Amino acid sequence: MKLAEALNLRADCQKRVEKLRQRLVNSARVQEGDEPPEDPAQLIAELERVASEIESLVKRINRTNSLTPFQNGTTLSDALATRDSLMAKRSVYASLAEAAAVRQDRYSRSEVKYLSTVNIAEIQRTIDGLSQQYRLLDSGIQAANWSIDLLD
Repeated sequence: MKLAEALNLRADCQKRVEKLRQRLVNSARVQEGDEPPEDPAQLIAELERVASEIESLVKRINRTNSLTPFQNGTTLSDALATRDSLMAKRSVYASLAEAAAVRQDRYSRSEVKYLSTVNIAEIQRTIDGLSQQYRLLDSGIQAANWSIDLLD
């Protein structure tokens, strides 16, 4: 199985867990004399099975990521950490640029005037650079995911 297939399977299992949560909540309580829509014991058994499957997949995915060489002497795990860091920084810079954009909603000269404390054009260039780095790294990661076999 390829790493990308395992990632897709993990996502499917996580969705199944959420559906099981909803089904269990719906079956947790009934009016006296009524039957639950589904047997909670069977749903719990299925939840345990799916959770075990997720745990196994995550362990194998993490092992594969940490042992797989990527680029420039790094591992796939290192690349994922760098990608996450790039996205976090980009998000903060985007929030900064949005907050700094001066919108004057003044109706008279006596109202408060706001000024930007940062260079928005420079911040936007930083955002563009981070976005490009993210796209390039993510493309490499995605390509690797489809070429790497999942380790046991």
